[in-house]
Order: sequence, then structure tokens, then C-alpha cells
Amino acid sequence: MTTPILSVQDLTVAFRSEQAWRPVVHGVSFDIGPKETVALVGESGSGKSVTAMSIMRLTPRDSTRTGGRVLLEGRDLLRLPDAEMRRIRGDDVAMIFQEPMTSLNPVLTVGFQIGEALRLHRGLSQRQAEAETVRLFDKVRIPAAASRVHDYPHRFSGGMRQRVMIAMALACRPKLLIADEPTTALDVTIQAQILDLIKLLQEEEGMSVLFITHDMGVVAEIADRTVVMVDGRAVEAGATEQIFRRPVHPYSRALLAAVPTLGAMKGQPHPARFPIVDRATGEPEAAVPLPDTVREGERPVLEVKGLTTRFDIRGGLLSRVRGRVHAVENVSFAVRAGETLALVGESGCGKSTTGRSVLRLIEPVAGSVLVDGEDVLGLSPSALRACRRRMQMIFQDPFASLDPRMSVGAAIAEPLLINRLCSRSEARARAADLLRRVGLKPEMASRFPHEFSGGQRQRICIARTLALEPRLIVADESVSALDVSVKAQVVNLMLDLQASLGLAYLFISHDMAVVERVSHRVAVMYLGEIVEIGPRAAIFGAPQHPYTKKLIAAVPVPDPGRRRQLHAVRSDEIKSPIRPVDYVPPERLYREVAPGHVVQVWGPEWEAPAGMAAVA
Repeated sequence: MTTPILSVQDLTVAFRSEQAWRPVVHGVSFDIGPKETVALVGESGSGKSVTAMSIMRLTPRDSTRTGGRVLLEGRDLLRLPDAEMRRIRGDDVAMIFQEPMTSLNPVLTVGFQIGEALRLHRGLSQRQAEAETVRLFDKVRIPAAASRVHDYPHRFSGGMRQRVMIAMALACRPKLLIADEPTTALDVTIQAQILDLIKLLQEEEGMSVLFITHDMGVVAEIADRTVVMVDGRAVEAGATEQIFRRPVHPYSRALLAAVPTLGAMKGQPHPARFPIVDRATGEPEAAVPLPDTVREGERPVLEVKGLTTRFDIRGGLLSRVRGRVHAVENVSFAVRAGETLALVGESGCGKSTTGRSVLRLIEPVAGSVLVDGEDVLGLSPSALRACRRRMQMIFQDPFASLDPRMSVGAAIAEPLLINRLCSRSEARARAADLLRRVGLKPEMASRFPHEFSGGQRQRICIARTLALEPRLIVADESVSALDVSVKAQVVNLMLDLQASLGLAYLFISHDMAVVERVSHRVAVMYLGEIVEIGPRAAIFGAPQHPYTKKLIAAVPVPDPGRRRQLHAVRSDEIKSPIRPVDYVPPERLYREVAPGHVVQVWGPEWEAPAGMAAVA
């Protein structure tokens, strides 16, 4: 039998809280063999990140009590002196964190930060360290590596910053790489690139990987074995294929049931709720079919024509306009009552700016936005305030959307009081009713935002959005940051509310698998323009534009049998939307390939580079 690189035996972790020790990890054990990838899976609060931090001995020393054994090739990391542990970190064991921008020093170049590790651990000179950094940048596929080593972190996109972190982790050729949610905050195409990169580098370097995630689709793509955690305990462990085919523990079955799978909606004409499995029994709840909610004969709730939003870039002594960000360029679409139009694309494509421009949270420079036939862009401030009762927004981060000093009941009642729609006592009663409607208890109204989980906070934001009985809701990445099972619950809630209230949704997301389940129509954005729009079945079943095909090809497939396959995704960054002051956008041509399915005619820039197959 092969000796494991890492053996975690009966690991326990407790944090000191108010003079008492609170256990958070209970007797977790697993092994990682040479060149093996083990996934540690669970929702937020399951203890998986604490387990990884304890392996690296990065938890606060004064407030943490750790027990058990963590053996790295026979050496117990929990018993080593601090100096020896410092040598092991980055040398024998390296770690990639979820948010690269918080892991990189913003005042130092990325080359200096990687070179520092090379000089400290491998004893290289400054010139040798810079040459090795360039080689590492080439290895992780960062374009123009020799020039980019002198750039600061803010000059890189999110995906490229994560590549820098991988280069830093690989600098000392570790035997074990711990990747803690390295793709959670990334767009689907960037996520595919990072997963492919980790697979390739693992083959080349022969290292073992501990991959921490809550995304079962990612687990299927990368892990040889999987350990499922809940409430600080490992409840199931085994070969990834076995856990996906025949999960034993009810919690494992509940996690897998909530995974959005691309292609699951084939043949279904309307959006459908996620199947929910009881995590205590593992039994599926009864499926609730949704009716066709789109009101075809009525005038659309939202009509957008030629919407254009640009931001000036100023510089120089007199702050003259030096250029413009063409964030949204000549965008047109409509949304009917009871309909969900999904706006999809990578970060920087302009989808969130489009949503904010529709509500006039950002002022567009051209176009028209009609809500129930009324032009929002021409309204006075007082008329706009009245119009906003009919259109509301759900933001991505519910915690940042709620006042931490205000109880959730007061936060839900506030729009009613500001618009003078009822008395304080009536507003409190209405807030209690809204909490009940979104699946929370009325008595929770007196609690504050920090006392709720992320999914519960998003439900509170939805309740506040419904307070004014809007006709249109702009949901801006409203489920992107949620765990997979919580995401399923919130999406089901939104679909149920749409069915009962006839709401029109502009659903902004980069998660194509979720979009396929919730949307009636889909609009694909690239560099501020809609490149393809049509019915959901047409976009996913017969995509036409190369960019749409790229997005769909990048979606992780929850099938362990495909985990050795790489994605057919180009690794280039999304182009910059910054243009000169005198730039005139070219006239775009569109063709209708099927009823309601319109695609922008593309140029040679979308042809696959030499030596690379076209995006399938």
C-alpha cells in the first residue's frame, strides 16, 4: 500500500468564545496519496476551511485548541517547532486562498512577492528569482510574462490574480497543494481555466492536492476521492465516482440533488424548481410543477431600447477626459410580466451596469427605459422615486445591503414608511407577513443581520424588495455567493413568488446552469453589447455566437467520469472596454436564426488561434 503524503488522524479544533471552548471540528480523519486529489466538501460553517487552516497551523494560537495528528510524510505538523513549521509552509505544503486580492500585498509588485518566497526558501539571488518568476508565469499561462512580473496586483483581472497565487504556491515545488475555494468568486470561464491549470500542473509537478469547495460540479471535475463534511464532522468519504453514483449519507444526497446540471431542463418549456432532498432522511420532497407565468398579450413591463452607459476617465493637471469606459453600448430588450430574462456574461461585460442603468442608479447617456410605458430616464427626482415602487433590486451581497444597526423587521418596514403607504404598526405587521412569505419566522423581525446565515439574509433582502409590491425585480448575482443547497432554496423561492405575483425578473448571473433552470429567455453580453438573445431552449440547445459557446463549454459537469478531460476554453482575458474620446462604435449587424433568436454577426477576432481547436 502506498504511503500517504498527508494523513489527518482524529483532528479536533475548538475556538475560545466567552471564556469557554467551542468545538468546531470533531475527529476528522482522511489520507491524501501521492499525485492524488482529495476534495473536502461542505456548506459554509461545515468546518472544511478550519480543517485546512489547522493543517497549515494558521489558526490564532491564543484562541485555538487543536488535537489529533497531522502527519506529512510521517512528521506530525502539530508538534513541530515554529521555525520548522515556517520552513514547511510554502516549501513542502503551499496554499491558495479564495480571494487572491486579500492574499497579495497591493503596494508590492507581484514579481517581488513571488521572488521573496524564492529567495527565502530556495536561496536564489535577485536575478535568479526574477528569471524563475518569469518561468512560473509562463507555466501558469500568464501572457507577456516578462513584462507583467513588474505589475501591481490591481493591474490583473480576478482570474489572472488567481494564476499569480498558483505561481506563488508552486514556486518552491511543494509536495502538497491546499486549494481553499480557489474558484468560488470567479466567472465560469475563468473557473474552467483555473481547474484545467491545476490539473495540468499536478500532472507536470506530481504534487498532491487538497481541494476545498462547496461546488459538487467542481468536485466531479477534479477530485479522485471526496470527504463530505457537515457540522464539523466527516459524514462520508470514498471515491468521487462512488459518492456521486451511490451516496450513502442523507446529507450527501441533499448536496447532490441541489447541484444545477446543464442540460437538465432539456424538453421542459417552463422554468422549474430545484429538487430538494431532506438532509436528515435523504428523501426527496414532492416536486411542485410551475405554471406558464408569461403574460404574452400584455405590453412588456420593461422595454429597453438603445441603452448606452459610459464613464469618463479623467487625468492630467486639469482633469481632462482622456478616454471612456463603454460599459453598455446600444442594448435593447424587453421583459414581460411573469417572465425571467437572464443577462449572462463574464465580469466586466456590462451586465450589472445594465441593471443599474435600468433603475437609474447609474445615469445612462442615451437610450430609453420604459417601465409600464413610462420613460424612466426622463423622470424628475420625485417622479422617479414614485416609479421605483414598481421596480426594485436584489444585490449580490445581502450583508452589505442591510444596515447592521437596524433590525431586519425595521429594514423591511422602512420602504413602506418612506413612501408613506401605512402606519408604523401596519408596517410591522406587513414586515412579519413578508418574513413568513419568504420562509422565515415572524418573530425573527427583532433580530439583526449578523444573526442570520447568508441564505437567510438574502431571503430578508427579497422580503424587503417585495414590500412595495413591485412589477419588476432586477436580481444582480443574487445567488452567486450562496452555498449550493441554499442557492437552490432561494431560487425556488423566487420562482414561487413569480408564479404567485406575476413578477418580471431581470436575472443577472454568470452561472449558466442556474440560468438554464430559472429563465424564459437569455441575453448574452460581451464588452457592453448583447451578442445573442433568444428563448432559453434555443440559447442552450443551439448557441450560435462563439462567445455563447465558450460560456456553455466552461460550465463544470457533475460527472466524475469526465474529470480527466480539459475544457475547450480560450485562456485569453476579456478585452478592455476603455476607448479613446473620439471612438465611434461600429454599426453592428444582427440576424434572426429562429423566431425570437437573434445573434450578432461576428468578425475574425472570434476565430480560434492557430494550433487550437474551435470552441465546441
